Order: sequence, then C-alpha cells, then structure tokens
Amino acid sequence: MEEGNHTLRVSPIKEGTEKLCDAITGQPEFKDLFVKIEVFMNDEKLKYEYGVLNEQGSLLEQKQQHGVEIKPEEYEEFEKLRVEFMGNEVATNFLSAQEEVQDIQNRIHQYLAKTFELGRTPEQEDFDFCSDGFGNCGHDEGG
Repeated sequence: MEEGNHTLRVSPIKEGTEKLCDAITGQPEFKDLFVKIEVFMNDEKLKYEYGVLNEQGSLLEQKQQHGVEIKPEEYEEFEKLRVEFMGNEVATNFLSAQEEVQDIQNRIHQYLAKTFELGRTPEQEDFDFCSDGFGNCGHDEGG
C-alpha cells in the first residue's frame, strides 16, 4: 500500500491489519472454515443451485412486498429447492461457515466504527449491547 496523501500513516495500519489477519488465520478452526467454503466454491452444480434458490427467494419476497399473489406452486417449488439444497452437507457446511465469517467481519467492523466514533480504542464497556465488546453477551468463544 502506498502512503499517498493520507493524514494517517498507512504502514502502522497495514502492520496491525496483518497481525489481525494472522490472528484469524492462525487458528486451527479457521482452516476448517476455509475448507468448508472452498469445497462449496469448487462445486459448480451446488453453486448454481444456490444461485437459483436465492433468485427464487428474492422473487417471492419482492412479490410479497408488492402485494402480488404468490401461487402455491411457486412456493412449493421454492420449498422443494430449499429442502433439497439444505439436505446437502456441503451446502449446510458452507452456510454455517459463511455465517461465522460474516459474524467475525461484523465484529471487526463494529470495533473499527466504535474507534472512529470515540476517537480512541474502545473498551468493553463502550459497547452498550454486551459487556464483551463483540456481542457475545456472556458467551466465551475461546478468545
């Protein structure tokens, strides 16, 4: 990364970000998550089914939001696709891994947003929604 015309120096941010990435990727559980995502991403048929399922779900949602009648066949077709997709272990492993990754990304974003909001590194009590600062609400996740 180039320093450019930034007020803040980028190199310490880059170094800290690299340490954060190392803290994430250095955990054995990360490798499990990565494998689950990679197996799904290498399955073209499953990715296609996932795309179709998402498209149909979005279409039904739009119809519902606009008061358009959803025919029973449309709902049944969607439900059939959903059940079939969710019956695949690779798919459910992917969805579970994806949810965990998004949760971590959200936590990091919340921490960064709070830093800019407060003008300092946040402490646990700065997060009013939970005492741990990450939304665990009393659940220790090994960290």
